[in-house]
Amino acid sequence: MILLRNLSAALLFLFCTAFTPPHHGWANYDQTKTIDYTGTVTASVYENPHSAIKINQDKKIWTVILAPVSRMQARGVKADMIKKGSSVRVVGYPHKTIKDEMRAERIFVDGAKYELR
Repeated sequence: MILLRNLSAALLFLFCTAFTPPHHGWANYDQTKTIDYTGTVTASVYENPHSAIKINQDKKIWTVILAPVSRMQARGVKADMIKKGSSVRVVGYPHKTIKDEMRAERIFVDGAKYELR
């Protein structure tokens, strides 16, 4: 009985972890180059492992990787604050190989600054 319970628990663990989205590290972002853009949110994803937005800045669309939902909430950034149509300013680092992607260190919404790291 104990063996069956342990086997069931192991299978459940493997099943649950096999379908989690992949997580990436921050090593792919160039932390020697700070970029600072203000734009309009064209798309927003408020979910784990990281929230993300797309912003239109001077006819250029940037993909901005934000913090995980728990950190966003702890810092006071709610989903409705970064919805489509919102104006935001983001400061962060460009991706080393993916054009037009950045990792945000901070976001400004309605004049308020939110540190994301």
